[in-house]
Amino acid sequence: MSHNRLQQVMAEHLEECLDNREFGFWLYLMTDAIIFALLFATYVSMFRNTANGPEPINLFDLKHVSLETACLLISSVTFGFAWLAAMNKKLPTVMLWLIITLVFGVSFVSLEIAEFAEMIREGAGPQASGYLSSFFTLVATHGIHVSIGMLGILMMVLQVFMKGLTPQVCSRLFRLGLFWHFLDIVWIGIFSVVYLPVFI
Repeated sequence: MSHNRLQQVMAEHLEECLDNREFGFWLYLMTDAIIFALLFATYVSMFRNTANGPEPINLFDLKHVSLETACLLISSVTFGFAWLAAMNKKLPTVMLWLIITLVFGVSFVSLEIAEFAEMIREGAGPQASGYLSSFFTLVATHGIHVSIGMLGILMMVLQVFMKGLTPQVCSRLFRLGLFWHFLDIVWIGIFSVVYLPVFI
């Protein structure tokens, strides 16, 4: 087998492997979507079960939640810029946008932790009622996913720095982007179902 033919076979094999990984990742996102759908359903069914405890109207600060939302939505845009830079093979720009995305992710998680801490200080922890248990489970599960995504972004910055924008690295960046944008969509659902009705 000639050298050129060998390279062609290896390139085709690599492309097939990357396609399989992307397909597998789509399947993972589907299972994650089912988990969040169940958590949303649980939250909706427990909405009235406050056990004479704190009501939703007394728990949430619209400005605080809006700031959380802005951080996450902006991070989705900055990740998109990182992907565009990767398509144009601009390695330093990719790293810059990923770091900016990470900063917004850290801001989001910090705001969420502060919200939880304030609620618990006021006696509105997850043990206070069925409603609060479902609230903390839904929102904290999303927050854990965001934290995992942040770890993925940090690892991606290191991979881009050490390996460059190889097909394998770009495939990982693409899958990480799918995960990050998925979390944005879930948060829009949380904002619309959990927070927004309280202020309308």
